[in-house]
Amino acid sequence: MIEVSVDRSSNGEVTAFSMSGHADAGPYGYDLVCAGASAVSFGSVNAIAALCDVELDVDMKNDGGYLRCAVPEDVKGRVREEVQLLLEGMLVSLETIAEEYGEHIKISNV
Repeated sequence: MIEVSVDRSSNGEVTAFSMSGHADAGPYGYDLVCAGASAVSFGSVNAIAALCDVELDVDMKNDGGYLRCAVPEDVKGRVREEVQLLLEGMLVSLETIAEEYGEHIKISNV
């Protein structure tokens, strides 16, 4: 199962998220849940870099199965709002996947 954990500040902003595990929803290379979750998360990280000019603090394991991204504390103002919008959009997409494939992906807010 893919477990997504979202860290939020006291005002509700996403400060970090992590994804760990494997969906095991199909054979390696044909797992649509894994492919969807990976595309959504990496697409969001790439969109933040390209559109907001912000590099999230990223930690990944080489074998896949683990990604943690944190918003740098020095990101402020409008740019921070844009980063938040993209992260919330990512979460909506992941929640949509979880609605259909809840036995393979779980999302929790910390």
